[in-house]
Amino acid sequence: MRLVRPKKFLGQHFLTDLRTAEAIADTVDSHPELPILEVGPGMGVMTQFLLKKQRPLKVVELDFESVAYLRKEFPELEPNLIEDDFLKMHLEHTFNGKPFLLTGNYPYNISSQIFFKMLEYRDLIPCCTGMIQKEVAERLAAAPGCKAYGILTVLVQLYYHVEYLFTVEPGVFNPPPKVRSAVVRLVRNDVQKPDCDEQLLTRVVKTTFNQRRKMMRGSIRPLLAELDTKWEPLQKGHADFLATPLMTKRPEQLSVQEFIELTNRVSELYQH
Repeated sequence: MRLVRPKKFLGQHFLTDLRTAEAIADTVDSHPELPILEVGPGMGVMTQFLLKKQRPLKVVELDFESVAYLRKEFPELEPNLIEDDFLKMHLEHTFNGKPFLLTGNYPYNISSQIFFKMLEYRDLIPCCTGMIQKEVAERLAAAPGCKAYGILTVLVQLYYHVEYLFTVEPGVFNPPPKVRSAVVRLVRNDVQKPDCDEQLLTRVVKTTFNQRRKMMRGSIRPLLAELDTKWEPLQKGHADFLATPLMTKRPEQLSVQEFIELTNRVSELYQH
């Protein structure tokens, strides 16, 4: 059967180097008790090594051409080959509500969305591994004060420990991407629920990073203005709150714990 043509609109860059594919597949060995869901198997270059591990394995692929190829080349996958859009799937049905490990050579045009999907189902995904753009991997693993530190960093590190495992060069792909790639492993931490209003935390993080070059006292004002119309502020203008030392920092300087503390302080500004 002829090879699948990579499709730019799907963000496809097919891995061609078997040693790299095996190394990525081996990242799942940290959690041998978990069944595996592979996202975007393409022509199965990584799938072949996952199959050798003799663990429950399902793969989800959106590209009809890749699905036809997988059916032909890996007939043993047939009952567990899901032709669907991963971002639209109800993951609680994947392994009958049981936890699983998420992995893949993720399509680069949706890599960030995949991690937000993982967060949505964090109670079902104790571990996530895979290959993404190096830039996104650096964002996931960034420490406060780094240029790469941002919205994705804070929201992922709230629930997962992030390991940057190794870098992958463009030459092992067809077509070669314009950027370097990296392999990561994310392992669930002990946080079940943050010690604050979770929805408000997300809004604080997103609002402040939308103006990341400003100090916090400037970047948080749009959120305070919005909340002032919904809830009753205890102090008009929030002068005392905006004068606290934390407000002189920029968003990328705040740790995850400081964002939690900030969210609680924002909540305390209102009667609601």
